[in-house]
Amino acid sequence: MPENNLYVVLIHFPVKSKKGLPIGSALTTIDLHDIARASITFGVKGFYVVTPFEDQETLACQVIDHWIKGVGGKLNPFRKSALELIRVTRTFEDAISGIKQERMEPVVTIATSAAPVPGSITTEMLRQKLENRVSHALIFGTAWGLADELIDTCDYALEPISGKADYNHLSVRSAVSIYLDRITNGR
Repeated sequence: MPENNLYVVLIHFPVKSKKGLPIGSALTTIDLHDIARASITFGVKGFYVVTPFEDQETLACQVIDHWIKGVGGKLNPFRKSALELIRVTRTFEDAISGIKQERMEPVVTIATSAAPVPGSITTEMLRQKLENRVSHALIFGTAWGLADELIDTCDYALEPISGKADYNHLSVRSAVSIYLDRITNGR
């Protein structure tokens, strides 16, 4: 990536339940740490956490503040620099609007899913798209993945990560790391 124009967005609503129904999911603080660390490692411009739930937003902000403004940042400046990438918003639309305002460029949205999505692009195709100036938001879902209605609003979907077994339910932080490595390093 010649320019830092890739963002990660972690969605907690709308996501799918085990039965495939749209739900909201709880925030997991380890996701904040691990995805922020992967994001800074692979040169991501920003990491948006989307939750419509006030208590979850408060929790996220408390964790972030501890590592940015509190004793955590003094004890571990590397963690501080990673968590400084995080922005918390209430909606997906707010996250995309924040990215537009930050870079004053259009935003291309790319959904991820463990299930195949018709017309999906490869990580190599996305890598080539990142050559232009526009911002790109790589969208991840918690729980059982992004709700179909959110995937349908995205410009693209990435092909799923496949392993050697039929089991395909990675933690979101693992999926973020794998995708970012493939996108930035062309693996």
